Amino acid sequence: MRATLIYGAGDVRVEDVPDPVVQEPTDALVRITTSCVCGSDLHAYGAMPPGAGPARMGHELIGVVEDVGSEVATVRKGDVVVSPFAFSCGTCEYCRAGLQTSCPTGGFLGMGGSDGAQAEAVRIPLADGTLVVLPVAADDALVPSLLTLADVLGTGYHAAAQARIAPGDSVTVIGDGAVGLLAVLSARLLGAEQVILMGRHRDRTDLGREFGATDVVAERGEEGVARVRDLTGGQGTHAVLEAVGHLAAYEQAFGVVRPGGVISRVGVPQYEAAPVGLGSLFRGNVTLTGGPAPVRAYLDRLLPRILEGAIEPGKVFDRAVDLDGVPGAYRAMADREALKVLVRL
Repeated sequence: MRATLIYGAGDVRVEDVPDPVVQEPTDALVRITTSCVCGSDLHAYGAMPPGAGPARMGHELIGVVEDVGSEVATVRKGDVVVSPFAFSCGTCEYCRAGLQTSCPTGGFLGMGGSDGAQAEAVRIPLADGTLVVLPVAADDALVPSLLTLADVLGTGYHAAAQARIAPGDSVTVIGDGAVGLLAVLSARLLGAEQVILMGRHRDRTDLGREFGATDVVAERGEEGVARVRDLTGGQGTHAVLEAVGHLAAYEQAFGVVRPGGVISRVGVPQYEAAPVGLGSLFRGNVTLTGGPAPVRAYLDRLLPRILEGAIEPGKVFDRAVDLDGVPGAYRAMADREALKVLVRL
């Protein structure tokens, strides 16, 4: 079969790889019908050292089950399924607590030797705890929105949920990528009254307004912090959802959070050391939270909202390609020519 591999920064190729096979009785084989490129994929695309690859890429997919192991009970051949980017057993104490990304027997698609989802097919370990059957055909018009359940919608919702957003709260979202825009949507779902989107790309912030942003701040750094403070009567916001992952975004976050507020980070951090002391978090009793989103925990509550037409998160896809178009999709997203690229197989 054919799959996407990255060999180093800027070097993405679609090549032939061995077909996946059932290796464990808990596996499922899925023929992928729809995938996409994620903003987090761009970290490797921009900075992967030469010689570190090749590595399989992609972690978001909808597809059709082709085969299952002998112990799989919840999906069967022919089912249309969505897979979270993290596979998990569904039965351990972490999974039962809704923290599937910490499942001790789980893992992440496209990492640690697992198959990537920018491919024709994929082996899904721990299928019963991971895959969710969709009540639609693989070519249904809702598929772009349903695909966001695999990562970006669940990640935006995780940011909002971890921030403990309550009705009437004020929220700042930092980042106008797909996750940031769906964090805006999620904050509104949880009842936020004021949602300030910090982003400078007009086409993206316009979509953010459609998703529920009440204000847009294009300025960055100290100017951006001052602007958010102006919009909140000098107080800052109850919650800050940081969807970028760079240190400058984190610094903006503690600049705009109000005393007693919460900073929730879901942008994959591209740094290890960051301020947490008196001048940043401690003096204001600010909570720092976030992490890799256990999207399987949110999938059951978000799926009905999509099926009933209450939300349309698939609007974050502004371009579509076939598998051969994936290298160009990486370039387009890295150059800010595309927000998020859908891959149809």
